[in-house]
Amino acid sequence: MNNKGFSLIELLVTLALIALLATIALPMTELSVKRSQEVELRTALRQIREAIYAYKQAADEGRVIMSPGDSGYPKTLAVLVSGVEDSKSPGHVKIYFVRRIPHDPFADPKLTAEDSWFKRSYKSSYDHPEYSDDIYDVSSSSRDTGINGIPYKEW
Repeated sequence: MNNKGFSLIELLVTLALIALLATIALPMTELSVKRSQEVELRTALRQIREAIYAYKQAADEGRVIMSPGDSGYPKTLAVLVSGVEDSKSPGHVKIYFVRRIPHDPFADPKLTAEDSWFKRSYKSSYDHPEYSDDIYDVSSSSRDTGINGIPYKEW
Protein backbone atom coordinates (compact mmCIF):
# COMPACT_ATOMS: atom_id res chain seq x y z
CA MET A 1 0.00 0.00 0.00
CA ASN A 2 1.50 3.32 -1.11
CA ASN A 3 -0.09 6.11 0.99
CA LYS A 4 0.68 9.71 0.12
CA GLY A 5 0.05 12.51 2.61
CA PHE A 6 0.86 13.50 6.17
CA SER A 7 0.36 11.55 9.32
CA LEU A 8 -1.41 13.03 12.33
CA ILE A 9 1.90 13.33 14.20
CA GLU A 10 3.49 15.30 11.36
CA LEU A 11 0.55 17.70 11.26
CA LEU A 12 0.64 18.24 15.04
CA VAL A 13 4.40 18.94 14.99
CA THR A 14 3.95 21.41 12.13
CA LEU A 15 1.13 23.22 13.93
CA ALA A 16 3.21 23.37 17.13
CA LEU A 17 6.12 24.94 15.25
CA ILE A 18 3.84 27.52 13.60
CA ALA A 19 2.31 28.39 17.00
CA LEU A 20 5.79 28.80 18.51
CA LEU A 21 6.89 31.13 15.72
CA ALA A 22 3.69 33.17 16.07
CA THR A 23 4.22 33.67 19.80
CA ILE A 24 7.74 34.91 19.11
CA ALA A 25 6.67 37.26 16.30
CA LEU A 26 3.66 38.87 18.03
CA PRO A 27 5.59 40.83 20.70
CA MET A 28 8.02 42.02 18.06
CA THR A 29 5.13 43.30 15.96
CA GLU A 30 3.56 45.09 18.95
CA LEU A 31 6.91 46.73 19.76
CA SER A 32 7.29 47.83 16.16
CA VAL A 33 3.80 49.40 16.14
CA LYS A 34 4.47 51.22 19.43
CA ARG A 35 7.82 52.48 18.16
CA SER A 36 6.20 53.90 15.01
CA GLN A 37 3.52 55.61 17.13
CA GLU A 38 6.26 57.14 19.27
CA VAL A 39 8.00 58.51 16.18
CA GLU A 40 4.67 59.97 15.07
CA LEU A 41 4.18 61.51 18.54
CA ARG A 42 7.62 63.15 18.50
CA THR A 43 6.99 64.58 15.04
CA ALA A 44 3.54 65.89 15.98
CA LEU A 45 4.81 67.51 19.19
CA ARG A 46 7.64 69.18 17.28
CA GLN A 47 5.24 70.55 14.63
CA ILE A 48 2.79 71.98 17.15
CA ARG A 49 5.48 73.43 19.41
CA GLU A 50 7.24 75.08 16.47
CA ALA A 51 3.92 76.59 15.36
CA ILE A 52 3.24 77.92 18.89
CA TYR A 53 6.75 79.39 18.99
CA ALA A 54 6.28 81.03 15.56
CA TYR A 55 2.96 82.53 16.73
CA LYS A 56 4.62 83.90 19.88
CA GLN A 57 7.47 85.34 17.83
CA ALA A 58 5.00 87.04 15.46
CA ALA A 59 3.14 88.45 18.48
CA ASP A 60 6.38 89.77 19.98
CA GLU A 61 7.18 91.44 16.64
CA GLY A 62 3.79 93.19 16.70
CA ARG A 63 2.45 91.27 13.70
CA VAL A 64 -0.41 89.72 15.71
CA ILE A 65 -2.99 92.06 17.20
CA MET A 66 -3.23 91.45 20.94
CA SER A 67 -5.39 92.79 23.72
CA PRO A 68 -3.78 94.28 26.83
CA GLY A 69 -2.84 91.48 29.21
CA ASP A 70 -2.47 88.84 26.47
CA SER A 71 0.57 86.60 26.79
CA GLY A 72 1.24 86.46 23.07
CA TYR A 73 0.48 82.77 22.85
CA PRO A 74 -2.42 81.44 20.74
CA LYS A 75 -5.84 81.08 22.38
CA THR A 76 -6.53 77.81 20.53
CA LEU A 77 -4.64 75.40 18.32
CA ALA A 78 -7.15 76.09 15.55
CA VAL A 79 -5.83 79.64 15.14
CA LEU A 80 -2.49 78.16 14.08
CA VAL A 81 -4.26 76.59 11.10
CA SER A 82 -6.78 79.33 10.29
CA GLY A 83 -4.10 82.01 10.59
CA VAL A 84 -4.12 85.58 11.84
CA GLU A 85 -4.01 88.87 10.02
CA ASP A 86 -0.49 90.32 9.75
CA SER A 87 -0.86 93.83 11.16
CA LYS A 88 2.48 94.95 9.67
CA SER A 89 1.68 93.78 6.15
CA PRO A 90 0.37 96.51 3.80
CA GLY A 91 -2.32 94.19 2.44
CA HIS A 92 -3.03 92.65 5.85
CA VAL A 93 -2.42 89.16 4.52
CA LYS A 94 -2.83 86.22 6.86
CA ILE A 95 0.04 84.45 8.58
CA TYR A 96 -0.37 80.68 8.78
CA PHE A 97 1.69 78.68 11.26
CA VAL A 98 0.83 75.05 10.43
CA ARG A 99 -1.19 73.30 7.70
CA ARG A 100 -3.11 71.06 10.08
CA ILE A 101 -3.08 70.04 13.70
CA PRO A 102 -1.77 66.47 13.92
CA HIS A 103 -3.71 64.00 16.03
CA ASP A 104 -2.11 62.52 19.16
CA PRO A 105 -1.36 58.94 18.03
CA PHE A 106 -2.06 57.58 21.53
CA ALA A 107 -5.33 59.46 22.08
CA ASP A 108 -8.85 58.27 21.34
CA PRO A 109 -9.32 58.38 17.54
CA LYS A 110 -12.87 59.71 18.04
CA LEU A 111 -11.51 62.99 19.43
CA THR A 112 -10.74 65.91 17.13
CA ALA A 113 -7.07 66.62 16.54
CA GLU A 114 -7.19 69.70 18.78
CA ASP A 115 -8.98 67.87 21.60
CA SER A 116 -6.57 64.93 21.48
CA TRP A 117 -3.80 67.01 23.11
CA PHE A 118 -3.36 68.12 26.70
CA LYS A 119 -2.84 71.89 26.66
CA ARG A 120 -0.87 73.98 29.15
CA SER A 121 -1.37 77.71 29.65
CA TYR A 122 1.40 80.23 30.10
CA LYS A 123 0.19 81.10 33.60
CA SER A 124 0.11 77.50 34.87
CA SER A 125 3.04 76.00 36.75
CA TYR A 126 5.18 73.19 35.46
CA ASP A 127 4.22 70.97 38.39
CA HIS A 128 0.48 71.45 37.87
CA PRO A 129 -0.12 72.24 34.19
CA GLU A 130 -3.59 73.55 33.38
CA TYR A 131 -5.34 75.05 30.38
CA SER A 132 -7.03 78.42 30.75
CA ASP A 133 -6.85 81.29 28.28
CA ASP A 134 -3.88 80.52 26.02
CA ILE A 135 -1.71 77.61 24.86
CA TYR A 136 1.90 77.71 25.97
CA ASP A 137 2.65 74.03 25.41
CA VAL A 138 1.02 70.72 24.48
CA SER A 139 1.65 67.15 25.54
CA SER A 140 0.13 63.77 24.93
CA SER A 141 -3.09 63.04 26.78
CA SER A 142 -2.10 59.38 27.08
CA ARG A 143 -1.40 57.88 30.50
CA ASP A 144 0.86 55.21 28.99
CA THR A 145 4.63 55.04 29.34
CA GLY A 146 7.03 55.03 26.43
CA ILE A 147 9.54 52.37 25.54
CA ASN A 148 12.19 54.56 27.21
CA GLY A 149 10.28 54.46 30.53
CA ILE A 150 9.13 58.10 30.41
CA PRO A 151 5.36 58.76 30.44
CA TYR A 152 4.07 60.21 27.15
CA LYS A 153 2.58 63.19 28.98
CA GLU A 154 6.13 64.27 29.91
CA TRP A 155 7.52 64.21 26.37
